[in-house]
Amino acid sequence: MTAETNITVFRRVIEEGFNRGNLAALDECYTPSFAEHQFDMPATLAGLKGTIAYLRSTFAPFSLTIEDIAADGDKVWARMIGRGTDSAGLMGRLPSGKTFAITVFDTCRFEHGKIVEHWGVPDRFHQMMQLGLLPQPAE
Repeated sequence: MTAETNITVFRRVIEEGFNRGNLAALDECYTPSFAEHQFDMPATLAGLKGTIAYLRSTFAPFSLTIEDIAADGDKVWARMIGRGTDSAGLMGRLPSGKTFAITVFDTCRFEHGKIVEHWGVPDRFHQMMQLGLLPQPAE
């Protein structure tokens, strides 16, 4: 498969899965042996679908916007902005209604036009700061 095909599949995951909640669309984008390598994420496609459902319900409305994307060989890299609102409450707290916008870096490895591995780095520290879950720096 070409780098452009892999980018198209990656974009479909973001738009259909994360932004629209169409989790069934992900079945065509991942291999059965898919492996997740992001910290604190379930290692399977079923786990990824559960994580997406959690993000969409806990941070509604939740979205990812691709800012930069590149492909080389069997890999796609993307820099995105993740946005959401604390709409369900975190860490035993009531929902605050506070919003966040964080940077997310993703790398996916493809085989035959499907994702077989994923590594992701969301800026959770910045997210927690914006949601008031960490002490704010003195000005």
